[in-house]
Amino acid sequence: MNNPIKKIMIVGGGSAGWLTAGVIAAEHLVDKARGIELVLIESPDVPIIGVGEGTWPSMRNTLKKIGVSETDFFRECDASFKQGSKFIDWVKPGSGAYYHPFNLPDGGNDFNLAEQWLPVREAVTFADAVCPIRYISDHNLAPKLITTPEFVGNSNYGYHLDAGKFSVFLKKHCIEKLGVTYIQDHVVSINSAENGDIASLTTKMNGDLSADLFIDCTGFASLLLGEHYQIPFKEERRVLFNDSALAVQIPYLDADAPIASCTLSTAQDCGWIWDIGLPTRRGVGHVFSSAHTSDEQVLKNLQAYLEPAIGKAAAEKIMPRKLTFNPGYRQELWHKNCVGVGIAAGFIEPLEATALVLIELSAQMIAEQLPATRGVMDTVATRFNRKFYDHWQRIIEFLKLHYVISERRDTDYWHDHLDASTQPDGLRELLELWRYHVPWRNDIRSDEMFPWASYQYVLYGMGFHTALPAAVKRNAVMDIEKAGHMFNENIKKSQTLVNKLPTNRVLLNKLREYGFQKV
Repeated sequence: MNNPIKKIMIVGGGSAGWLTAGVIAAEHLVDKARGIELVLIESPDVPIIGVGEGTWPSMRNTLKKIGVSETDFFRECDASFKQGSKFIDWVKPGSGAYYHPFNLPDGGNDFNLAEQWLPVREAVTFADAVCPIRYISDHNLAPKLITTPEFVGNSNYGYHLDAGKFSVFLKKHCIEKLGVTYIQDHVVSINSAENGDIASLTTKMNGDLSADLFIDCTGFASLLLGEHYQIPFKEERRVLFNDSALAVQIPYLDADAPIASCTLSTAQDCGWIWDIGLPTRRGVGHVFSSAHTSDEQVLKNLQAYLEPAIGKAAAEKIMPRKLTFNPGYRQELWHKNCVGVGIAAGFIEPLEATALVLIELSAQMIAEQLPATRGVMDTVATRFNRKFYDHWQRIIEFLKLHYVISERRDTDYWHDHLDASTQPDGLRELLELWRYHVPWRNDIRSDEMFPWASYQYVLYGMGFHTALPAAVKRNAVMDIEKAGHMFNENIKKSQTLVNKLPTNRVLLNKLREYGFQKV
């Protein structure tokens, strides 16, 4: 139990494997001769899933930490800017759109603007009152200028990216710059130690490979956590019905076509369609519940969605790839000397692009709390499991929120979401609270993945009604002058950004030619 942790083996590549390798390697300056050795082994013929194309702003810090150039990242990963999500027809069919931006409400950490907005909710949307996202989205604007340094923005941003190219980019950086040892081989079997730990992997060409800590990044196969350890899977299909998707890549008909500043999410009769704009193409997919509709109907919905952009003939010829998944996660994410990261740990629908950020958070905690000895590992594992069990539950509640407060009743799919038996207790409690109280800092813990602002944007974007008590209303009236000043400042800021910022297409073209300033 006092044996030091000297060798870490990541099993599986893709975004999960290489992001984890990069974060750990950057944190510990891996070097076999001086201390920790980090090895990544992946099969030469297992394709990556390749549809996790949206990130949170946290990815900027992750890339900066592992030492990559943002200019190189954009150039090599066919990346573009993401400044939030635009939800279309989620309230009801034909209802228009609302936004969940990455920007917090201006001044929101000191002043709950949502309380001041409620009296004027009929005159202006919440997002329009507190942030510039609609102006940015309507004009397809970038969050920065070509003269802005790398990883800095005039508006908060994450990325859209080509997942396949991203993995290749990270792989090259990890091997060439961070000292990660790379092995391409098939894992034939997993060998146990007397205490139940994984002692080694038997590979087809390299024989037995031992390590002190194994990280399972084998995707849906979950070779270590699922297949070897048989860790039970906590299925969440009762709460989140979606278990399938049809995905396709669509080229732009015009090389100068606008690139959207947000992920587009358009509600359908039995699911929703994502639409992600990259510099050279769009990634489009229809997520759905196989219990509520058929592949044939989903294909028709997808074709109808694409027809205005590519024409009827081209839409009818699309050949989307089908993905199926069991929504949920492993009941233990770190078991003995094995921890699961990415899809090997769990997977749910990509409604708020949580897949890559969960990888980032997992890798960060492993790196920051890497156990010094095998004895300490059990304590770290307990803490890791507790934290990420909570992360999964909060994500599931937040995604379910989008369905529960929708006014759509057009199909059984939407009606079934209203069944109280499908709603987590924590979500029902918060919704009851928020009928008389605007969500703010004390409602959401500081370490939760979605801040209070995210709940405000979704709740009030979808028309949720909060009836403030009389005393709170009086305080809101007293603060209306300050709130009005902030609302006016947001309008001025929005107009300044529209006049100042280039479009995504213009900036990405300049970036390819000149690159960003390096700090």
